[in-house]
Amino acid sequence: MFAVVGLSLLMFAMDQTAVATALTALGRDLGTDLAWTGWTITIYSVGQILALPLGGRLSDQFGGRRVFLVAVAVFALTSLACGLAANLGQLVGCRFLQGLACGVLLPAGSGIVAHAFGRDRDRALALFTSVFPFGAIAGPLLGGLILTVADWRGIFLISLPIGLVLLVAGYLVVRDPPRKRPERVDLAGIVLITVMLLAAMTAVARLGSLGSGPAGPLTVAGTALVAVLAGWAFVRHARRHPDPVVPLRLLHGGGLGSMNAANVVIGAAALGFSALVPLYAQTRYAMLPLAAGALLTARAVGMVLASSTAVALLRRTGHKPLLMTGMAAVVTGLALTAVPPAGGLDPALWLAIASAVMGIGMGFAAPASNNAGMHLVPDAVSAMSGLRILFRQLGAIAAVSVTTAVTASSSDPGVATGWAFGVLAVLMTGATALAARVPNQRGRW
Repeated sequence: MFAVVGLSLLMFAMDQTAVATALTALGRDLGTDLAWTGWTITIYSVGQILALPLGGRLSDQFGGRRVFLVAVAVFALTSLACGLAANLGQLVGCRFLQGLACGVLLPAGSGIVAHAFGRDRDRALALFTSVFPFGAIAGPLLGGLILTVADWRGIFLISLPIGLVLLVAGYLVVRDPPRKRPERVDLAGIVLITVMLLAAMTAVARLGSLGSGPAGPLTVAGTALVAVLAGWAFVRHARRHPDPVVPLRLLHGGGLGSMNAANVVIGAAALGFSALVPLYAQTRYAMLPLAAGALLTARAVGMVLASSTAVALLRRTGHKPLLMTGMAAVVTGLALTAVPPAGGLDPALWLAIASAVMGIGMGFAAPASNNAGMHLVPDAVSAMSGLRILFRQLGAIAAVSVTTAVTASSSDPGVATGWAFGVLAVLMTGATALAARVPNQRGRW
């Protein structure tokens, strides 16, 4: 049972990172620029953000097993649709559905694993979530290999047979956890967040059209205004709703504001980095897709090794020293990525070193920031975990959207992306200063 649920999560994680190696090929084949091909990554994150609050509630109402099987089936079918997409609009729509399926599966799969392992559920859930780094290792390599021997469509089509096998295996071995009374779903809040994110992404993607006549600036201004109004409407709605999708009491006060802001930048650096490094390696250093994807393997290996060390040290040192060390390493990794290779080193080796340093930093920072947030509100651990994912995905969306828009309008895309990594390093330095204000916690809770 665990193998089936874990492999489904691995399939999702591999798909998300494999696509990052194909942005250049996508733009060339579909006749569009990076400002729009970047949507294949950001819209996936939007789908996850919107579906995460629904996954647990749908599992309570219809059963975790049924929700799990539907999510796997939707992902497999939309993978086929992605591989057959005739234009970017169709591909982006299918990627959105894939993100929804992933967002629904995460809480459903966690519920299935927790029920199956009973008293050992803490270890089982830790193992379940550790699948993501392995997907980060395998995904870029798989994407680079497919692009070497075929084209970008193969990255999506390979998920179809895997999904069908998981669907049959899940039907046979996954057992339904007990249902609870479903909570009320804040559909209005989810709609407002959707409008805000899509309008903001459109405004950023259209930045390159500012010089194309009056229509360009009007489109940017109009979509930006829609995003601001939707954000204002959501805050107003959340103040009145008894159970909003984003509880306002968890946004600020007592160190929460600092931790949430830090999570946005961590998401921009960590998730945005994984999405942009293959593109950067191909545009600035003309590296082949397989070699560019392998850079993320160095990051993932560093992250796996450091995270296991951080988990062992958390109770002894507390989360704050590990968080500061990890974020400082992330700044270093971003800065190394932004500058040309030193001492005549090969660009592939230089970027691999930078990626490994970045991974080590994230390996220390991720478990420490998770514990820091939950310690601030021990009575709302689940809600804080959801917010952590939300803010990190928002940071990733902002990083990828802005960077691809700037890169698409630049005369030297590789150098422009390098500047983006430099800006991320500066922002991460500021986030480190914010995180330093969060109180430390040692020992058992």
